[in-house]
Amino acid sequence: MTAPSSPHPAETHTDLSALRFNQFSVVGVTALGLALQAPLLPLTLGGAMLLGALRPQQSPLRAAYRMLGARLGLRPDVVEEDPRAHHFAQGVGGTFLLASGSATLAGAPVTGAALGLGVILLAVLNLSRKICVGCLMYFQYLRLRRLQNTPLLHRRSHLRPRVKGPTP
Repeated sequence: MTAPSSPHPAETHTDLSALRFNQFSVVGVTALGLALQAPLLPLTLGGAMLLGALRPQQSPLRAAYRMLGARLGLRPDVVEEDPRAHHFAQGVGGTFLLASGSATLAGAPVTGAALGLGVILLAVLNLSRKICVGCLMYFQYLRLRRLQNTPLLHRRSHLRPRVKGPTP
């Protein structure tokens, strides 16, 4: 969940092959964790995804792609695209996987399974239809942030913070 206003210059390229590798990994590991009722799998994957979202250069999934991608016949498919939306989506997915594993460990396996299945379904949607729901969330967040900084909105009294004290 990289901050949209990061002071560091943003990367301008995205490897679509790496994104597909990540999505297949998410589907496979999460499904395996749910099938085996092994909450450590979604917990570990969720942590790896959050690390990759916050520090893309240290991403365990990126490292796995670099080690295994060529062996699996994957070739880089690099496009000129800001990857921050994908990092945000990865952070959202990682958060849900952490919640899935935690819920299962806390004695709520149905909740854990539902959260894990939600992540799987969204990853499959991204793979099959190229609809990245986490990316859409990121763009909506940016849109709302721009709207909040619009002077017209600051003039509306119901949007101003209330100040306690005597009123004239």
